Amino acid sequence: QVRLVESGGGLVQAGGSLRLSCAASGPTFNNNVMGWFRQNPGKEREFVAAIWWGGTTDYGESVKGRFTISRDNAKNTVYLQMNSLKPEDTAVYYCGVYVSGSVYSERSVGSWGQGTQVTVSS
Repeated sequence: QVRLVESGGGLVQAGGSLRLSCAASGPTFNNNVMGWFRQNPGKEREFVAAIWWGGTTDYGESVKGRFTISRDNAKNTVYLQMNSLKPEDTAVYYCGVYVSGSVYSERSVGSWGQGTQVTVSS
């Protein structure tokens, strides 16, 4: 089973940038689609971005043009570069490994990291 550890969250002013990292351990990282979701209290996890083994990417509508997902397969790490941050981007961000189904659904994720808090002040 893949183990995921996120890092890089924090407090930033609106318009600023943060880079999240997700370090994975386990034998199947290179064959899997990886993704980022985010969640606020009382709400469902929201799809943010996904990346396939070959580098194809997809993004949620609210982050297109501002966030960039990438992966370094040699380092077993996925990144989320977040620019032009807005207060509504405030959430706990989770890294996940997909097992099947649509990348837009949290039910398609088989393993989650512990999450990292991102707070954007206005």
